[in-house]
Amino acid sequence: GTGLGGNCTGCITCSEENGCSTCQQRLFLFIRREGIRQYGKCLHDCPAGYFGIRGQEVNRCKKCGATCESCFSQDFCIRCKRRFYLYKGKCLPTCPLGTLAHQNTQECQEECELSPWGSWSPCTHNGKTCGAAWGMETRVREATQTGREEAATCQVLSESRKCPIQRRCHGERSPSQKKGRKDRRPRKDRKLDRRPQARPRP
Repeated sequence: GTGLGGNCTGCITCSEENGCSTCQQRLFLFIRREGIRQYGKCLHDCPAGYFGIRGQEVNRCKKCGATCESCFSQDFCIRCKRRFYLYKGKCLPTCPLGTLAHQNTQECQEECELSPWGSWSPCTHNGKTCGAAWGMETRVREATQTGREEAATCQVLSESRKCPIQRRCHGERSPSQKKGRKDRRPRKDRKLDRRPQARPRP
């Protein structure tokens, strides 16, 4: 039947007194309580303050925790009731240490929000980008403060790593070039010393 005001839509079984008792597949059974009376309804989504649990026989709407206005599950809140602040899925009366209460969103936010890492600096050794086999490169990320202006300024975080320096300094000859020139000089000198000498007569 259609029950009271057509509230048995989506039901498999229902009664005029208690509404739906079993729902069609994929629908959630929501039981509204008024004093000692309860009335069942079949819904596509559970109302605010409830979350859906899928079971083998019946999909039910279950109530969120006492401090929770809307939730994903019994243990994970999405929005809190007044005078409570959301922190990692929990509704707390005060925000934990190291966080600040954001009044507009009713959430506990970290005092410092870290920006993404910047790009790596040039690879240097003793302030030079050449003339050595290995150097160091550094990148930084800043921590931006949210909330109270009087809170201490967050520190800038940085990290460094070893890097190869592949190019020679501009205008500098490689050791092999220097070595080659040194070897050539004696050869020129040798050519000069190889002048035909008069053979002594027997």
